[in-house]
Amino acid sequence: MALVGTLDRRAPREDQPMTTVHGPTVGRRRLRSALRRARESAKLTQEQVSTAMDWSLSKLIRIEAGSVSISTNDLKALLQHYRMTDPEQVAELIDLARVARRRTWWSQYKDTLPAPFVAYVGLELEASKISFFESSGIPGLLQTEHYARAMVTAAVAASAATPVDPDEFETVVALRMRRQREILHRSDPPAIDVVLDEAVLHRQTGGPACIREQLGHLITVGGWPNVTIQVLPFAAGTYASQGPFIILRFSEPDDDAVVYLDGVHSQDIVDRPDLVAPYQQTFQRLREMSLGRDESIATIDRIARQIG
Repeated sequence: MALVGTLDRRAPREDQPMTTVHGPTVGRRRLRSALRRARESAKLTQEQVSTAMDWSLSKLIRIEAGSVSISTNDLKALLQHYRMTDPEQVAELIDLARVARRRTWWSQYKDTLPAPFVAYVGLELEASKISFFESSGIPGLLQTEHYARAMVTAAVAASAATPVDPDEFETVVALRMRRQREILHRSDPPAIDVVLDEAVLHRQTGGPACIREQLGHLITVGGWPNVTIQVLPFAAGTYASQGPFIILRFSEPDDDAVVYLDGVHSQDIVDRPDLVAPYQQTFQRLREMSLGRDESIATIDRIARQIG
């Protein structure tokens, strides 16, 4: 499989607005929350609704979990059962159902990549702010193609029991490059905050030439108006975090923040507000322990110059 393309390294325009894109993933999240609230307002259990609608219980559970979409006909019938008659509310939910059923460019990856990661890609594309904490590597959105290939190779070596199909390898790299173009160079790029453990900058993933190129790219991107990169120095001592995590925020107040956890052997999306809050607090503490924006870029430059 040929690569989709390489990253255009031009900075976004400073006058670009910082709004979010309303797409299928956030649309489905918003719809599932509205339907759950409507059922609870009607004082009905999932079992009662599934029986009345002649659906399987699992169908309703999956709709309310946002793991499947709902047809507009099913939605109209469901809203009638909930006695929701306000024309504006009904029209808004029907619009959300239509948006949630749209086919997206990343749908082609859903059969080859873990479901939580595919869901994350959709959320990432619609986020208005993305906060990364990384202790082992550079965030995918800020990777050069050479570094991305080295990281994917290392991940495959660490987790694969059998050789990976070359096409599957190219798929992962191509998706990473496509995400960069779709997010960093859209008309309304998200605000991006990154905290990097200093160890990441010294780890020569892909060899000296690869990491020098990667650090140079961080210096360039770190100068963009919507990107803030901070280095958590060795001098800061130990910190409280179980590993890398990503926090996604959205422009609409009703869209709660989400945390994505990307482990070697598992991935997970956390979207309960009470579970997301500790990650938000941890990220703020890590920022406070880190070097400022200008000092961080100077540190990255110094380390890049020291690499033999």
